[in-house]
Amino acid sequence: MSQGNTDVTAQARVVDPEKLEVCTVLEVINRISGKWAIGILLEATRGPVRFTELERSVEGISRRMLTLTLRNLERDGLLVRTVYPTVPPKVEYEATPMAKELYASLSGLLSWAERHRDSIAESRVVYDEKVSA
Repeated sequence: MSQGNTDVTAQARVVDPEKLEVCTVLEVINRISGKWAIGILLEATRGPVRFTELERSVEGISRRMLTLTLRNLERDGLLVRTVYPTVPPKVEYEATPMAKELYASLSGLLSWAERHRDSIAESRVVYDEKVSA
């Protein structure tokens, strides 16, 4: 790549501050804690993953929801989508460095949920019995 092309690329990445929307912490948390986002991010953090692999590994997700969630995660800078010029086209998704940083927090959250899921289930039963009595 010539020096001139590097400058053009650098200029193309400059974002007009007026076009930036305010992104609140709550919006970020809602996006990454969505029903499907965590599963997708966990899979993509392990390495490049194809759409069909995600469809199989994220239990219960529809093709439409997978597509929408992938687009949102890509838009937020958490995934990179790579299309290979093959027939049929090969598309892979990979976690960005920002998503890989998030992985440690997600792993901790998953570990916590795994450790406490039985206690939570027991608490629900006790609560439901109290409420229905």
